[in-house]
Amino acid sequence: MQEQILRKFFLGFIQIHILHHAKKEPFYGAWMIEELKEHGYDMSPGTLYPILHSMESKGLIEKEKKTIGGKIRKYYQITTLGNQVLEEARRKAYELFKEIKD
Repeated sequence: MQEQILRKFFLGFIQIHILHHAKKEPFYGAWMIEELKEHGYDMSPGTLYPILHSMESKGLIEKEKKTIGGKIRKYYQITTLGNQVLEEARRKAYELFKEIKD
């Protein structure tokens, strides 16, 4: 039960993290899996890609296919809507973390 509750909380953090990196520069899925791993999120492609597809369908990120070394790689970047959502999430997270830090 506790694991399911934490998973829902972390999903929001992960989406904010994705938007943060999508704003900095386009990224591909395998890179994001490694990035999230550095922050303690053990994420498989079977978990990450549905999140990316959901965020794309909501208009938060968009993908561009590029051929790299003969392989097609999908790069994700933030949209205008995604940027607006990220900025609002940053404001709300900042206020929340100030309150709960102790």
